[in-house]
Amino acid sequence: MRKRINVKGALRIYLSWPIILSLLLILMNIAIYMVNSDAGILMLGFLLFYIAIAVVLLLKRSTITGELVRFAADYGQVQKQLLKEMAFPYAILDNEGKMLWGNDEFQDILGNQKLAQKPISSIFPEIKDSMLPKNMQDQTIKIVRNEKTYNAILRRIVAPDFTEDESWVFQDEDSVLNETNSLIAIYLYDETEITNLTREKTEQKMIIGLLYIDNYEEALESIDEVRRSLLIALIDRKINKYMQGMDAIIKKLEKDKYIFMFKQKYLAQLQANKFNLLDEVRAVNIGNEMSVTISMGLGVNAESYLTSYEYARAAMDLALGRGGDQAVIKDKERLLYYGGKSVQVEKNTRVKARVKAHALKEFIEGKDKVVIMGHSIADVDSFGAAIGVFRIAKTLNKKAHIVINEVTTSVRPIMKRFINNPDYDEDLFVKSDQALQIVDNNTLLVIVDVNRPSYTECQELLELTKTVVILDHHRQSGENVENAALSYIEPYASSSCELVAEVLQYIGEGLKLRQAEADAMYAGIMIDTNNFLTKTGVRTFEAAAYLRRNGADVTRIRKSFRSDMDEYKTKAEAITATEIYLDHYAITICTSEGINSPTILAAQVANELLNITNVRASFVFTDFNGKIYVSARSIDEVNVQIIMEKLGGGGHMSVAGAQFTDCTLEDAIHNVKTTLATMSKDGDL
Repeated sequence: MRKRINVKGALRIYLSWPIILSLLLILMNIAIYMVNSDAGILMLGFLLFYIAIAVVLLLKRSTITGELVRFAADYGQVQKQLLKEMAFPYAILDNEGKMLWGNDEFQDILGNQKLAQKPISSIFPEIKDSMLPKNMQDQTIKIVRNEKTYNAILRRIVAPDFTEDESWVFQDEDSVLNETNSLIAIYLYDETEITNLTREKTEQKMIIGLLYIDNYEEALESIDEVRRSLLIALIDRKINKYMQGMDAIIKKLEKDKYIFMFKQKYLAQLQANKFNLLDEVRAVNIGNEMSVTISMGLGVNAESYLTSYEYARAAMDLALGRGGDQAVIKDKERLLYYGGKSVQVEKNTRVKARVKAHALKEFIEGKDKVVIMGHSIADVDSFGAAIGVFRIAKTLNKKAHIVINEVTTSVRPIMKRFINNPDYDEDLFVKSDQALQIVDNNTLLVIVDVNRPSYTECQELLELTKTVVILDHHRQSGENVENAALSYIEPYASSSCELVAEVLQYIGEGLKLRQAEADAMYAGIMIDTNNFLTKTGVRTFEAAAYLRRNGADVTRIRKSFRSDMDEYKTKAEAITATEIYLDHYAITICTSEGINSPTILAAQVANELLNITNVRASFVFTDFNGKIYVSARSIDEVNVQIIMEKLGGGGHMSVAGAQFTDCTLEDAIHNVKTTLATMSKDGDL
C-alpha cells in the first residue's frame, strides 16, 4: 500500500478550499430559499452539481499532490543544473574551509578532481584559514591560478532550520553566526584581462630621465687633444647603445647633458642591473687619467610629462649634490639611489666658489642680522665654519649670532678663546630658545655642516625666516631644507671649513681673519680629514694655506686636541673589544660613562680602527642622551654613506653616521650587521 503524501501549510489549505466554498454555498442556498422557494430549488441543483465536483477534486487530491511534487522535482533539477553549469565558478565550503561542492566552472579551474577533497587553503595558498568570514561581511581576496588572476569573494550563507522562526534573515553584518546552520560560499571572478590591461597601461607610461656627464671638462683635459673626440664618441656610443636596449628616445641637450624617455616596463630591468651604464661609462679608458662618470635622474609615477620632468630634475640635483656617479629615481613619495661608489672628483675651478661667495655677500647685505647654526652636538668643523661665516657678517657690519646648545669637549677649548673676549660680543653664542626670539623675516639664517633639517641645532628657526643659506660638504639625502635661497653643497670638499675658507677669499671688503678664528677653521679641516689623511685634495691644502697665512698655529691647535687620561683609556677599551665582522668590518662599543663628548670620542676610535690591516670600514656605537649613535669610517674600498643611509643616516663616502631612537645597543649592532650581510650578498658593498 502506497503511503499518502502529507501536504502541509498553505498548500493543504489551498486544496481544501472547494469543501469550504461548498459550506458557504449551502448557507447561501438556504438564504435564497427563504426569500424565494423556486429560486432556492433551482439553486439547489447547481449546488449539488458543485458539491459533486468538489468531492471528485477531494478524492483526486493525491494525484494533484503527485503532480505538484513532480513539478517541484523538475524545477529543482533545473535549478541544480543551472547552478552546476553556471558561467562563473562557484563552490560551497564547510566552516573549516573544506570544499563540499563546486560547479563545473570551479572544477575546471581545479583541473584535478583530487584537489576538491582538500581545504581551500591548499588549493589557493592566498586564502588563509584566518581569512574565512566569521560573519555576514564578505571577504575579498586576490588569487592567481594557472596564470590567471581571480577576485575571490567568500560569503557566509545561512540555511534555515525548517522551523517557523525566520529571524535568521535579519542577521546583523557584524554578528558571529552559529556554525551549525551556516556554510561558506566562494565566488571567483576572472579579472585576468582587466589585470593585464591595467599592467599594460602602467607599463606604457612614459618615464622622463636626465643624464649628465659629471666631469666632462676634467676628463678631456686628462687626455691628449687628438684622442678627445674618440673619448667623446665612445661615451656617446655606450649611452646610445644602452638606451636602444630599452627602446628609449634620447636627445643630446648640451655637450655633457642628455634627456631621454622610455616605457615604464623597462624600469624594473634597469633596477635589476643596478644601472650598469654607470660602470660601463666609468670603464671607458683610452689613456685618460681620469675616469668619466655620469649621473642619472628619473621621474616616475607622475601625473603628467611636465611633472615627470620636474621629478627628473629634482632627482638629478640630488644625484649631483651627492657627488655624482649615481642614478636617482624620484616619485611622489620616495627616492631610490643606485651607484655612488666612486670617490668624488675634486673640481679644479673655483668659479662656483666665487659665484656663491658673491651671492652670500648680497644676502647678508640685504638683511639686518645673521644667525648661524650647525648640526646638533656640534663638532669642530661645524663650529669653525660658523666662525668663518660670522667673520663675513662682521666684515659687512651686520650683527651675527651662532646657535650652539651643547658644547662638546672637542669644541670647548676652541670656544673658550671667544668667551669673555672683548673683541667679541657677549651674545655671540646663543641657545635655541634665545635664537627663537632673535630670528624674524629680516634675518638671514645660515646653516653650516649639515643639510638635513632634523639634524640642525634648532629646526624651528627654519620656519621663522624666509631666507636660508646652506654651506655643507655632506651628501644630500631625501630630507632637504625646502626653498633654500642659496645652497652650496659640495661632497668633494673635505670639510665645511674648507668651503667657507674658499668663500672668505672672494668676499673682499678687506676681510681679515683673526688668529682665534683661523685656528678654529684650521682645526675643523684637521678633524674632518683626520690630520689631512682622508678626503684631502689640492683645494684642501690651499684652504689650509690661506688659514695659515691668517695666523693659524698648528702647535696651538694640536695642544687643544689632547685627550685626558679617562678618554684615552676609554678609547683603548673600545679598540680592545673590537669585533671583526665578515672578515673586513670592525665593530665596537665606546662607552659614554664619565665622558663629556662620547660621540666625538667614538669618531676618533672609528678613525683609529682603520689603521688595522684588512679593515675596510669601522662602526663604533655609543649610547648618549637616550639615543644610539654610530660613527662609520672607511678609507676607499667601502662607501659607508650608502650603508648609513639604509639605516636612516647619511654623510659621505668615507665619513658617515646614523642615530637610532627607541633602540638598544644590541639591536643597533644587529641592524648594522644585517645591513652589511645583505649588501655584501647583493654585491652592493
